[in-house]
Amino acid sequence: MSDPQSPGPKSITNTDDDAAVPSDQRVFPISPLIRLTLLTLYGALTLPLPFLAEVTAAPVPSSWLWGGIGLGAVALYGGLSEQVVVDAEGIQVRYPAWIRGVLRRGWRLSWSQITALKPRSTGQGGLVYYFVSVEGDRAYLLPMRVAGFAALVQYVEAHTNLDTQDVKPLAQPWMYVLLLGLSLFLLLVDGWTVVTALQFAPGVG
Repeated sequence: MSDPQSPGPKSITNTDDDAAVPSDQRVFPISPLIRLTLLTLYGALTLPLPFLAEVTAAPVPSSWLWGGIGLGAVALYGGLSEQVVVDAEGIQVRYPAWIRGVLRRGWRLSWSQITALKPRSTGQGGLVYYFVSVEGDRAYLLPMRVAGFAALVQYVEAHTNLDTQDVKPLAQPWMYVLLLGLSLFLLLVDGWTVVTALQFAPGVG
């Protein structure tokens, strides 16, 4: 895949502006497969809870659980709405306006600010990468779950001259396909569990 070419720099005065995108920009959203997988897994883990609370007469009302699940779903969807924007001037991580002021505001670095791309090990044995800026006051995580990650890495290398040969996605697509399949299976088990519990609950039937 060839490196994206930029016809010339264009300034961006407001990093929170989601209006018109200049022609030399590329936008990388979170992979649809990853978004679907994580939302499905969240549903599989949480949706049975209000029903089981009703059946077992739990001290926490089911309405509270529904409210918490709804808020959690909104927060998760907001986090999965992350976009990485690259152009002739730099790289930006941004979120929709409705979630930006609540959870995350994102960040932006110009290419000239980036001095290195350093790996760090995760608790699961994988590698993530952080941009190191000239100021050195903080590190900026390179988003690794975007659609078109290879093209994003090529864009970074072309504008920073950093060696990105060893930069790979944190997880391969087949891992998310497997997790999605397991999540769907878990949803089926959840449905069977809820139906069975309601049938044998006191006062039901």
